[in-house]
Amino acid sequence: MRIVVATKPDADQPWVAQAAAGLAKQTGASVAVVSVDQVELERLAAAPRSVFTQAAEQAAATMARRVAEAGVEVTHSVVPGRAVQGILDFADQQKADLIVVGATTRPSVAERLLGSVPLDLIKKSTRPVVVITHPNSA
Repeated sequence: MRIVVATKPDADQPWVAQAAAGLAKQTGASVAVVSVDQVELERLAAAPRSVFTQAAEQAAATMARRVAEAGVEVTHSVVPGRAVQGILDFADQQKADLIVVGATTRPSVAERLLGSVPLDLIKKSTRPVVVITHPNSA
């Protein structure tokens, strides 16, 4: 079994790592962590792609380290482009059985205007998507 864990470059979500590691241990799965740089066209980006790639690499490495600390086999990768399509493409490449993602941290107004990666993944994915909420959320 293979679990893909999608991590956001700008969010630290240790509870997602804990949940993914728990699922992997229960199922004997390996984990592949992915973070997407979210740069569609570099010439339109606010900074060079390398700035976004570096943030994505740091997020993926941190998530992978947390999963590995739980004794789970894990790899991590950074892919370019838009978040939803990048995660779906990565899951296809990995032949993932499951995608794990943290719940959105945007306020509801921003979510309505900008969209929600977890919700879009649920709508577009051909495989199960598990959305992990913050332990203290209501």
